[in-house]
Amino acid sequence: MESRWLNTDDYDTLVDWWKFWRFCPPTREILPDNGLSGIMIVDSETQTLICAGFLYYTNSPISWIEFIVSNPDVKDKKIREDSLVKLINDLSYLAKENNRNVIYSSLKNQNLMNKYLKCGFVQGGSNTTEMIKSIWE
Repeated sequence: MESRWLNTDDYDTLVDWWKFWRFCPPTREILPDNGLSGIMIVDSETQTLICAGFLYYTNSPISWIEFIVSNPDVKDKKIREDSLVKLINDLSYLAKENNRNVIYSSLKNQNLMNKYLKCGFVQGGSNTTEMIKSIWE
């Protein structure tokens, strides 16, 4: 698996994925850098797009991971799980490299929450769950 920056051609693919998962697609304008400040995880051998997500920056040392989505055509649960964990860790690394101390995310999907927990986040509430990871050393 490899990660790459999202490009302008990825947006339509992400919209299809969000719709498949019954999630209202965000408009390009509300995504960071018009949808370019995010990461796509790609299968190194087949070049299959597996999952993507975005990192928002604030004017304080907190950042926000949002709009994570996976390719519904990737049926192998292990590949999808490993890719989502890689995506969350890569986005966390970017936050840390940009001097962020805390990463925030708001989630409803228990499977995705489990991936965040694997990446060192802690649950901050219930119903809608805030996943918080301190990256302050």
